[in-house]
Amino acid sequence: MRLDKTEWILLAVAVALMLGGFIAPQWLVFLLTIALAKGLVVQGVVMQMRAGLVTFGQGLFYCIGGYAVGMGGQFLQISELPVLLLLGVGCSVLVAMVLGLLLTRYRDIFFAMLTLAFSMILFGVLVKSHGLGSTDGFNVTSWSLFGWVPEGSQSSQGVFLLTCVSALVLAILLHRYMRSGAGAVCEAIRENEVRVEYLGLSPRWILYMNYVAAAAVSALGGGLTALAAGHVDPEMAYWTTSGEFIFIALLGGTAHVAAPFIGAVLFAVVRTYAIELVPHFWQMILGFTLLAIIVFLPKGLWSLFARRKGGSAA
Repeated sequence: MRLDKTEWILLAVAVALMLGGFIAPQWLVFLLTIALAKGLVVQGVVMQMRAGLVTFGQGLFYCIGGYAVGMGGQFLQISELPVLLLLGVGCSVLVAMVLGLLLTRYRDIFFAMLTLAFSMILFGVLVKSHGLGSTDGFNVTSWSLFGWVPEGSQSSQGVFLLTCVSALVLAILLHRYMRSGAGAVCEAIRENEVRVEYLGLSPRWILYMNYVAAAAVSALGGGLTALAAGHVDPEMAYWTTSGEFIFIALLGGTAHVAAPFIGAVLFAVVRTYAIELVPHFWQMILGFTLLAIIVFLPKGLWSLFARRKGGSAA
C-alpha cells in the first residue's frame, strides 16, 4: 500500500505522539487518549456532514460502543482487547443497519431530530436499568492482549498506543474514502441530490452505507473512551455529549481528515484549563471559543492550514 504525502504526515504525527507518550506525564497521556478517541466519534459526524446531514445523536453509537466494551467484560467475562472493541463496533453496526433504514429517508432538521430522539431513548433506558448502574453507570473491567495483562500505568499507556494506531489507520482509510468515487458522490448528494438520481445512483442507499460506516467509527471511539476512563455511564448518550461532537466538528472543520483530531485536542485543552481557571463559567469560555471560530474561521481551524498552503503555492 503506497502512501501519499498526507498519509506520510499522518504517520509521522502518530509515531511522534506514540513516542512522546512514553515520556509525557500520565495526565497528558489520558487527555490525549480521550481527545483522540472522541476525534474518532467526530469523524463519524463529519462523514455525515460532508453528505449534507447533521446528526444530533452520534452519542448513540458512542454510548453503544462504550457499554458493549463494559458489558462484554462485566457479564460475558471477555478480557481480550480486540474482541471487546469488535463487540462494540459490531453492536453499533447492527443498530445502525436497522435505524438507517428509517433515518436515511429524512433530511435536514427531521434527520437531526430523529437521531437525537433515538440517542435520548437509549439514555432513558440506561437510566432506568439498575442492573447497569442506572445514572452512575459501572466500571470497566481490566483487559488483556493475547495473554498479556497490563499492570498499573501500563494499562493507560497501552490504551493510548492503541488509540493512536486506531486513529492513524482510520484517518488513512477515511482520507482515501474522501478521495474515492463514493466520497465524491456523498459531496454531490449534499450539493444536489436530484442530479445524483439522474446519474442513475441511489442517494438513499449511499447515505445508508455512509451512516453505517460512521456508526462503526464512532463506536470504536466510544470503546476506546471506556477503556481509557475505566467507566461508562448514560451521559455518553445524552444530548449534550452529541452536541459536544458537533462543537468539535465545527471547531476543526470538515475539509480534511486531520481536522476532527485537531479540534478534539484543542477542545480538550481549552475545557481542561477553563474548568481549572473558572470552574463556574467554563461553558461560557467554550461558547466564546466557538463564537470566535464561527466569526473568524467559518470553515474551522483547518482553514488556517489551507490558507498557509495556498499562500505557499502562490
